Formats: sequence, C-alpha cells, structure tokens
Amino acid sequence: MSTPSLLGAARQGVRRAGSRLWLDSRRHASFTSRHLPAGEHLSGKLRNVAVGTAVLAAAGAVLYNVSKLVHLDGEAALGGPQPKRATKVSVRKDTPESSTGAQYGSKEDVQKAIEELRKAIPREGAVNTDPNVLKFYGSSDKSYHPTSPHSVVVHPHSTEEVVEVVNVARKYRVPIVPYSGATSLEGHFSGYPAGSICIDLSGMNKILAIHESDSDLVCQAGARWEDINTTLKEKGIPLFFPLDPGPGATIGGMIGTGCSGTNAVRYGTARGEWFLNVTVVLPNGKVIKTRRRARKSSAGIDTTKLFIGAEGTLGIVTEATLRLAPVIPSKVAMAQFRDVEHAVSAVQEILNTPAGPHIQCVELMDDHMMKAIADAGLVSETYPIHDTLFFKIQGDPAAIDSTTRTVQDIVSKHSSINFKFAKTEDEAEELWESRKYALMSTIESEEDARCWTTDVCVPVSKLPELVYETKKDLKDSNLRSTIVGHVGDGNFHAFILFKKDDELKAVSDAVHRLVHRAIALDGTCTGEHGVGVGKREYLTEELGPDTVELMWTIKRAIDPLDIMNPGKLYPDMPKDGEDKHQ
Repeated sequence: MSTPSLLGAARQGVRRAGSRLWLDSRRHASFTSRHLPAGEHLSGKLRNVAVGTAVLAAAGAVLYNVSKLVHLDGEAALGGPQPKRATKVSVRKDTPESSTGAQYGSKEDVQKAIEELRKAIPREGAVNTDPNVLKFYGSSDKSYHPTSPHSVVVHPHSTEEVVEVVNVARKYRVPIVPYSGATSLEGHFSGYPAGSICIDLSGMNKILAIHESDSDLVCQAGARWEDINTTLKEKGIPLFFPLDPGPGATIGGMIGTGCSGTNAVRYGTARGEWFLNVTVVLPNGKVIKTRRRARKSSAGIDTTKLFIGAEGTLGIVTEATLRLAPVIPSKVAMAQFRDVEHAVSAVQEILNTPAGPHIQCVELMDDHMMKAIADAGLVSETYPIHDTLFFKIQGDPAAIDSTTRTVQDIVSKHSSINFKFAKTEDEAEELWESRKYALMSTIESEEDARCWTTDVCVPVSKLPELVYETKKDLKDSNLRSTIVGHVGDGNFHAFILFKKDDELKAVSDAVHRLVHRAIALDGTCTGEHGVGVGKREYLTEELGPDTVELMWTIKRAIDPLDIMNPGKLYPDMPKDGEDKHQ
C-alpha cells in the first residue's frame, strides 16, 4: 500500500478510536517520512492511539510518520495536537491554467521527461510516479481551492540535481511546481492539468554553515525554521531565526510566500532583511546567488527581493543565508476588553511608547474564539468570554517589569476588564496555550466541522472596522467563525466553520466579501498566506493593472516558456481588445 493510502487508513483508524484519543496523542509529526525515520519515538507518542488492534496501531504509526504539519494560523503548533480531517471539497473544480498562451509538452513529452529524470537522478526513490503519491502532492486538505495531481514527483538532494530537473522540464516544456513543507493554504503546490513535475525540496534540509560571530546561517531551502532554532539551542548558540509562520514551514516556502508570523510586530516579515541572499536555479538552468554575505549592500538592484513572494514562479530557491537575532527572555500577559476597538486602540498606544520595542508579539482573539476555546476543552485553563489580547514581552528583568507596568496602565486606560501577567515559565506556557490551540479549539468546538482559513491585512487603525463588519457579515450569513489576529500589524485570520458541502459556497462568498472589504480599507488580500490560486483574482484590484503588467513583464523576461508554477500568483492577462483598467 502506498504512503497516501496508508495515511488515509491511519486517519480513519484514529477517528474510529475517538477524537479525544487523537488529541491526547500530541503527535510530533513530519510532512513526510523523509524527515522522520519510520518508528522513531512511536512508543511514547502513539500509546494513546493504539487501543487494541494491530491494524489501528499500524495505522497510527503511519499517521505519525507521514501526516502533514499545518499552518500555525490554521492549526496547533509543532508538538501539539492536530485536528480531525474531513472530506476534501473544492468550490471550483478547474485548476487555473497559464494565461500566457504557453504551449506545453504532450503526454508523450511528459513520459519522455519522466524517463530522462530517472536517468538524470538514478537514486532509488528519487523519481516517483505512484498515482496516489501524485494526487497527494497535488492537493491539500487544508484548503478548498482547485487541485490537480502531478505527473511525477522528484526528490532532489542538491542544487545540481535541481538543475537537472529544470533542464529536463525546459527541454520537454513540462511545468515545474515546487513543494517542501506543504503548509500553504492558497493552492500553491497544486498540479498543472496538462501535466507537471513536482519538485519536492523537503529532502534538502541541511544547515550548511553557522557563523555565530556574524549572526547568520546558511541552509538549504527544505530546512524548517523550527529545526534551525532547535539546532542553535542545542549547540548553545544564543541566536534564533525570528520568522515564525507556522509549524512545518520551510525556508524555501517562507521565501516564496513572503511569510511572517506572530513575531512580526517586533521582527518584521520575510520582506525585511532576514534573508541576506538566496541561491536560485533559474528557468534557463543557470544558478545564481543574489548577493554576498555582508549584512548590508547598496550594490545594484536587490535581486534577493525579486524572489521573496514570487511563489516559485521565477526560479527554484535551493539555499539561503539567514540573518539571526539574539535570544531575549520573554514573559506573557493577557488583557481582556468589551470590544475590539478598545483592544486595538490600546495596542496602538502601547507600540508608540518607549515600551513598544519590548513587545515581541501581540495577538487578538475575539469573543467567539475565547468561547470556542472554553467549549473545546483543550487548554488547562479557560478565561471569560471577551475580546482578548495576548502579549509576549521581551527584555531583561527590569525592561520586562517596566514594560508590563506600561501595558497594564494603558490597557486600564482603554477600559480593560481583566489583566493577567504570567510570573513563571509554567504560567506563561499555560497562558499562551489559548493562542497555541486557537484553530484546534475552533474545529473541536463543533463536532464534524470543517474549516476555511483565510487572512487579510489593513492599516492598524482600520482593524476594528474590518473586524466589526466581518463579524456582522458572517453572522448575517449564518456562518460560524472565530477570529485571531496579529493585531500589531493589522493582520487577522478568519476561521470559518461549515459541515455540509452546500455551505461551502456561502463560505467562499463570505471570504470574497472580506477580501474586497480589506482592499477598500487600503489593505491587502493577504498579509502572510500568499496568493497562490486562491487570491490571484484580487491582485489587479489591490495593485492596479499597470503594476500587475510590470509583474508579468518580469515573469516573461525570466521565464518566457512559463514553466515555473504556472497558473499561480499572477492574475489573468487581458485578452486582445480588453481594457486592462476595467
């Protein structure tokens, strides 16, 4: 039985064992068995899942080894419980195709490409055409966008092998779709209908060099940010990589989507200076390194930024040099309010004081989310049902003490009705549990629920209006939802629940209205999830037709055959005679 088939059997077995056993198992899973050798750590992790039969135990073992990690804003953090999975349904059945009119290889060309790939990378398991694997790699049960299986999945181990794949793809004109952590939510790695080569970079997960005195690190694109930080900690190096988009996310994917996370209020996003350079295989097979390792440079165009947010449409990132930050002690605090407006106003004032630089994270969870957490029963302590802020405050003891007093004074001024500060590490972990299990609690709060996760971002002052209008819209549409936001950035995520397939259209429509609402407030269709398939239709409205045309000009110059992840990111080009400004 293939890996995906075993995965499905494992999921069914676990569900039959019961949702609570699933949650109590608290799996530390990897997206593929390449990251976690079969059998490793199984005895402790699967004790609660193996409940009597050899079949269920085997299913749990396979599930542990091959099930997917998921986005932090979509699910629990690494090492925590993972949610139940439901039947995959798409709103739209057709995967978007290239709008450039590109001519791709025939079925015969695809087969020739596969044979040539087997010769170019003869390593056992490097080239896979198992139909179940192709379907597994071409879709995600974390999104409801159109999907299509790939024609072949290739597992390179080096930049040189990536070059081999790109050269074969170009020769036979077969689209290439990059894949690594597979935590994205907008259909970034769905296959191409005419046939596609999925290039799985998750095996390229090595840290190549650590320069502690320079506070930087060189790694392959498949390295996961959690593994990087764990390695630094184990080596006693007091540095970390502060971008935290979610568990399982890899450096290549983080670059591709222009990621951020809970730390963005303090450390910014991928579009800052956290990637000093990248090594990229271009569509023509050439390998470039965008700059040297110096902390800053004014030498020419910043070509590193060209690939940040490009979603694999301009080339395949294989290595990167990451800037690291010093590890700073932190504490956790919580404040509750009667409405989002008072909460956001308090955050704005806090961030504009001398205490602002000591705020590492500030997360908003609305009253619906707090109720879901209370109903789900996944955390050790629940709190009153109000709009709630969670803070991480960093610095030395004196700075933390001073910042905490400032935070408490300001939230009180803005009519906070409850404030709590975690004095110990255990208290901090307990307090942060509510944020950690946000989506898990949302899903568990309603039996057999499925969840559509989306994000938008607006200027911080516009966030209360956006949240209010969105909650009203969802209520009027009879949709159940919760909201969690990186409130210091104006970025929030809506978790919209549904059970029946006929509800999915209503959910999709609500997301559509949310995006247009955010853009109308001078915001963006996506703060950190990226565009992919799911949000390409909004880019012309957000950026303007001339900016989109410039994006296409760059795309055509670098990838004239349009073989790099076609059908993603770029809106459809106007047809002859159409007004691009309409």
